[in-house]
Amino acid sequence: MTGIDEITLNFSPGSLTLLNAILAIVMFSIAIDLTTEDFKRLGRAPKPVLIGLLSQFIVLPFLTYLLVLATEPRPSIALGLILVAACPGGNISNFITHRAGGNAALSVSMTAFATVGAIVLTPLNIALWGGLYGPTQEILQKIRIDPVEIAIIVGLMLVLPLILGIQLNMRKPEITQKLRRPLQILAMTIFIAFIVLALLANWDFFLQFAGAVAGLVILHNALALGAGWVTATLGGVSPYNRRAITIETGIQNSGLGLVLIFAFFGGLGGMAVAAAFWGIWHAISGLGLAMIFARTDAPR
Repeated sequence: MTGIDEITLNFSPGSLTLLNAILAIVMFSIAIDLTTEDFKRLGRAPKPVLIGLLSQFIVLPFLTYLLVLATEPRPSIALGLILVAACPGGNISNFITHRAGGNAALSVSMTAFATVGAIVLTPLNIALWGGLYGPTQEILQKIRIDPVEIAIIVGLMLVLPLILGIQLNMRKPEITQKLRRPLQILAMTIFIAFIVLALLANWDFFLQFAGAVAGLVILHNALALGAGWVTATLGGVSPYNRRAITIETGIQNSGLGLVLIFAFFGGLGGMAVAAAFWGIWHAISGLGLAMIFARTDAPR
């Protein structure tokens, strides 16, 4: 039987371009909820955002490294987990935070700040933690990732739509008011449909190897959610903000992860299956956690 490290998933250059465009649309749909005043307000009270970014870009990658050391998965699976942990928060985190009765405004702002920070922090975390673990270091040495190229991809896919969305909301608020809900629904529907079609195109591979990553992804996601909750608790933020930080840390941008995997790693099987399973599972766990949170009101 072919090993998971030897397979390459079916993903054409055209599909990659389409995924880039979809992620840009999703980011734009989030950005039209923001104004520069949101950033100024957070600048006056930055503690929740700083704690959230600490949880997402420092605590989670470090815990992921410890998880990899403890479980010693196949190299491509290990690097897939490290890469997902290095990505900014996922786009559905804002919706899930709202459903959980958490601070949705904080969630949106954290997504925005994390997206901008990902230009530097995503390639840095991949290189740092992937380089510290011997088996994944070998993959990185063969690939020779260009951090500048990753920064350009993140900038074009996420930061540019973010800036355009904020500008449109500030200059033409009446337009964004009409666009906001339909565009967010459309963007998430297209994104979910794309992931489903990509999985169907590689269904045999996914069925063959999902078992190898399912337990690790579930454990990794639980670790991410727990890291967000503990970091926020130790940081002394309100329960209202803690819910947002917990979900923002546990919902990762696996779509960006897939783009990076196909752009730089040739669709390496273990990485792609891990990111794809993350994309499915974090939505399930996030919505489940939101239902539990929503049972009680969170003090602000």
